[in-house]
Amino acid sequence: MEGLEQLKKEFNDISDFLIALGDEKRQSIIITLLQHNSCKGLRVIDLTDATQLSRPAVSHHLKILKQVGLIEMRSEGTKNYYFLSHKTTEIDKLKKLLNHVTTIIEKSEGKNEENFSSFN
Repeated sequence: MEGLEQLKKEFNDISDFLIALGDEKRQSIIITLLQHNSCKGLRVIDLTDATQLSRPAVSHHLKILKQVGLIEMRSEGTKNYYFLSHKTTEIDKLKKLLNHVTTIIEKSEGKNEENFSSFN
């Protein structure tokens, strides 16, 4: 049960990140930023053209992605450029969570196979 308590904590720690990743519109923004793979970044207008979202919608989604550490922004005068963050803290937490889930499943499968073989 100790592993499951730890798993609950890990899910709780990453819940905002998972919510941010789960939205199709935010996924579209992330994919667009990946396609342009530029450290210079893209402006809101570039993202509206690429995603077919309104300026307010793009700005809203960028704010959420920025809050969870997926994107960063730099300014040049009055222009803001958005790009994927090189900080992978939240992605690393997600990897750890998925590895933990996989370990629990594999341990559970081993026990189920033992129990099943004892019936044969």
